[in-house]
Amino acid sequence: MPKTPDQWLEETAPAKNRGSFKVFLGYAPGVGKTYNMLSEGIRRHSRGEDVVIGVVETHGRAGIAELAKRLDVVPRKQLEYKGTVFEEMDVDAILARKPRVALVDELAHTNVDGSKHRKRYEDILELLDANIDVISTMNVQHVESVTPLVGRITGIVVRETVPDWVMQRVDEIVLVDLTPEALQNRMKRGDIYPLDRAERALSHFFRPANLIALRELALRQVSHVVDRTLESYLEKEHIPQRAPITERFGVCISSNPAAQYLMARAGRMADRIDAELYVIYVDIGVDDTPENRRTLQENLRFAENLGAQIVKVTGKNVAEEVAKIVRERHITQVVFGRSAVKGWKKYLYLSAIHKFLRDAPAVDVHIVTQEAR
Repeated sequence: MPKTPDQWLEETAPAKNRGSFKVFLGYAPGVGKTYNMLSEGIRRHSRGEDVVIGVVETHGRAGIAELAKRLDVVPRKQLEYKGTVFEEMDVDAILARKPRVALVDELAHTNVDGSKHRKRYEDILELLDANIDVISTMNVQHVESVTPLVGRITGIVVRETVPDWVMQRVDEIVLVDLTPEALQNRMKRGDIYPLDRAERALSHFFRPANLIALRELALRQVSHVVDRTLESYLEKEHIPQRAPITERFGVCISSNPAAQYLMARAGRMADRIDAELYVIYVDIGVDDTPENRRTLQENLRFAENLGAQIVKVTGKNVAEEVAKIVRERHITQVVFGRSAVKGWKKYLYLSAIHKFLRDAPAVDVHIVTQEAR
């Protein structure tokens, strides 16, 4: 009978006789996850630790292949499936080798039929149970709870996922960060994909808006892990925590598609202090066209995926309605976009913010760049 997530978590909970689990997290191919994993493996090997490569995917990148040559490799297991031979990580061979550290690339990988386990993360959990430290890699879009939002942002269906309960087992997570501009430059040089594939990638998955949104998601994921680690440490050391003061963020949106970037920013700000997030929309009768209704619904779906509480009201004055919501919901911090619209509409928008500042209760107000920079 297959194990339940709760059984996996209970049996693989951190203990002295179990290995540590470290993940290098990125937001897109090419940010340097595998390079960082190999570099750490080489450093630990230089300190005298027994480090082996269970799986490293070079994807034709010469630099990765050169680094991999500096470590011992456990040969992969060959499996035939529908007339084709595939290579998968040989879990049993690694267990027999008993290294101190195993490097296992691409955590979300699905093993071919006939493998010991269906998913690579299950292979890793078995290694951890055998007191082998594991260092792995993955992109944020493969976290199961994130994939629906990624699909809406990028239009790409992510089929290989890692359950959130597996991510709770990770002892250390490291964000491998690179600005979207630098990542695009790497793509243009052919450092990620061959040049004949680079142009298509830049116009699809590697569009600036996609990269910015995915980067936000990766930052939020790491933030959650850091918070959980701190809480566990305080509990373990019996350090009393001060009574939390509930903060509530309110972010004001319109039907403008740029509101999704604003909500992502506000969501990350709220996450940093474990605050509740409210998304506020005031219908003043300007979003009655089919296009505006469509983009408004997309924005509200985005808010739902962020876990925000949505407040929709109808009124004639945005500032008055927002001030009323802030009082009723006891919102402590409000986020407005700095450049939601242009021309005279921008003047009206900023005037609404000024009126809010005049009428609002005692709250902190953040005016942030709404569009991707």
